[in-house]
Amino acid sequence: MKQEEKTLLSKRKILAAAGEVFAQKGYDAATMQDITEKCGLSKGAIYHHYKSKEEIMLALGEQLFLDNNPFSAVENRSDLNGLQKIRELLRINRADTERNTLNAQAVPILKDPHILMAAIESNLKHLTPLWLKLLEEGKRDGSIKTEYAKEIAELLPLIDFWFIPSLFPATVEETKHKFDFIIETLSKMGLDLFEDNSDRKSAEDFLGSILPNREE
Repeated sequence: MKQEEKTLLSKRKILAAAGEVFAQKGYDAATMQDITEKCGLSKGAIYHHYKSKEEIMLALGEQLFLDNNPFSAVENRSDLNGLQKIRELLRINRADTERNTLNAQAVPILKDPHILMAAIESNLKHLTPLWLKLLEEGKRDGSIKTEYAKEIAELLPLIDFWFIPSLFPATVEETKHKFDFIIETLSKMGLDLFEDNSDRKSAEDFLGSILPNREE
């Protein structure tokens, strides 16, 4: 086995163990020792790949996204146009309980500016090209009419951070008002995220369900 393959295998093993530990104990209660015992690697081997529990959390979130990428689920759907693909991937994303739970647990560590920047860079790196591809597809098939595809693709990966009260303090009502603002703004830019009122209500209910977990 090549060294690159060994490294990838070790990282996978660490992240799988961390996922189990975080699910069982919660992020705050979990320790690096717990992860070490679960994965069976030495502490030195773990620290060689990840310097802290925070780094493991960010890497695990990224891995969960790549393993369950909603963009991949809609990419080759010939029965959907560009706009319908975007609406469908948002539904898939709301249903990803494991990743949404992990994201909620990760909120407190985003107070660290270095970790926050790493999370932002990861979102932009992975998500912006995927959003842009679907937006451009929608423009070509006529389902999306906008002159701001590039700007929207850069904005969408950043929206989640705006809804974190520890970064941008807001009450539940203020956060819901932000939600309305985002939806209306994107609509004016040519991107209508919801097919109908029931679809929008589903998104509002999802936001309401995660708000208690995003408080300081």
